Amino acid sequence: MKRRIVVAITGASGAIYAKLLLEKLQQLSSLIDQVAVVMSDNAKQVWQFELDNDDYQKIPFKFYTKTDFMAPFASGSARFDTMVIIPCSMGTLGRIASGVSDDLVTRAADVILKERRKLILVARDMPFNLIHIRNMQTVTEAGGIICPAVPSYYSKPKTIEDVAMTVVNRVIDLMGLENDSYRWNEE
Repeated sequence: MKRRIVVAITGASGAIYAKLLLEKLQQLSSLIDQVAVVMSDNAKQVWQFELDNDDYQKIPFKFYTKTDFMAPFASGSARFDTMVIIPCSMGTLGRIASGVSDDLVTRAADVILKERRKLILVARDMPFNLIHIRNMQTVTEAGGIICPAVPSYYSKPKTIEDVAMTVVNRVIDLMGLENDSYRWNEE
């Protein structure tokens, strides 16, 4: 069965993670039925600032505005099986943990959790304060996966994209998609 995936991009620093994930999902299109993208206005500004482009406009997936509550994944009946919020701001994490569905990102996350589907939050902030940690605990206890944007180095990445890709490859693995990437201590 092909996957139906929601990717939400918030205004936290780390646009490179969203860019690389969207590119990787294009490469894995044979495994995917549909990718829907929600991108906040702040996320667009951060993308422009950090990546010096607006290439998100060239991504071939369907984009939805934060206020489009008619988007199919705003309801559990649409059967989207996975949602990734990358990068995930602490404000978004807090609203999800509190059950506040004040935009399409938080509504979709609420739907994914209530339907017992896969929610992956790529937290991009540090250090964490106790409120962040408790919100992470709440989301984890509700069935979500907290995947901090903490790169690995055992693959000996050479570029900033290689470093960021170590996080994206973990996200792809958490999504349950087949992925040809570096594996620890494997030939």
